[in-house]
Amino acid sequence: MATLSAEHINPFLMAAKKVLQDMCFVEVAVQKPMLKEASFDEDTWLIMIGVTGELRGQVIISMSEKDACDIASKMCMMEVKKIDDFASSALSELGNMIMGNAATVFSSNGVGIDITPPTLSNGKVNFSNTFAKNLCVPLKFATINVNLYLALKQE
Repeated sequence: MATLSAEHINPFLMAAKKVLQDMCFVEVAVQKPMLKEASFDEDTWLIMIGVTGELRGQVIISMSEKDACDIASKMCMMEVKKIDDFASSALSELGNMIMGNAATVFSSNGVGIDITPPTLSNGKVNFSNTFAKNLCVPLKFATINVNLYLALKQE
């Protein structure tokens, strides 16, 4: 399995940090990346987006239900206590914005990628991936934790 280089990781980190800062009006701190199994608990919300083109694989954005409600509240500028259809739409759009920004950064660097529509999922799930290792990058702001999982390889 090939590993990703910084030039392939940084566009995702830059995009996630910028979009979260712009949408939630907070300062985002990128934590130390680690290889980590994509295994999630019952109260976890996932935004999954596929990547095709010169990079292939998937990106998963994970957060607890409380953090998902907090992010949706900030995006919708109203209190969200439960992830309903409206909050689900906001979270899916968050994934679209992050990945769209990353695709733009890649394009400006001469790397062509396309993204799939986001899939929003909730609950206990494990993903085993023989295609590429899962690089997990924690992002922290205020009391909110978001994990960005990158399982990608260059074509």
